[in-house]
Amino acid sequence: MTEAQFLQRLAAQDPAAQKQLYDRYSPLLFAVCRRYLRSREDAEEALVSGLYKVFSQIESFSGAGSFEGWMRRIVVNEALMMLRKSQPLVFPGDDAKLNYEQADSFSVEAELSAREILELLDQLPNGYRTVFNLYVLEGFKHQEIADMLGISINTSKSQLILAKEKLRNLLKAKGY
Repeated sequence: MTEAQFLQRLAAQDPAAQKQLYDRYSPLLFAVCRRYLRSREDAEEALVSGLYKVFSQIESFSGAGSFEGWMRRIVVNEALMMLRKSQPLVFPGDDAKLNYEQADSFSVEAELSAREILELLDQLPNGYRTVFNLYVLEGFKHQEIADMLGISINTSKSQLILAKEKLRNLLKAKGY
């Protein structure tokens, strides 16, 4: 079956197509939610809300870009809305002196499991974690992040730098 046929079945609210979409994409989309939300229950709720929007707004998918990317964006927005509801985003250290050269050279040479990475991300303050996820993992630009979160571009940039610095320190403490 082609993607166009699959999308037509989804638009017709075909339960078999909806289950197929859920089975195929829910693990990936849940992982996206989990990166933003510390609680497994909150991540599950964001996933369900996101999938509901995918199913109910399938006609709005224009075909420009990937279908998976369109779904990811919906789920990210659901996770961000839940994050804003449950805990205000705090952006600590906006005025801190930042070492831009060191921040750009951030890398992890040791292989970490997905669980270890998630545990590290969970240790970041919400603002750091959110900007880090949006920039590094989702590929958004600082202007897009600023617009999504209602912050300045400089706040987005500083939060990314501070997140990388905090991750670097957490990795050093773990012996990496």
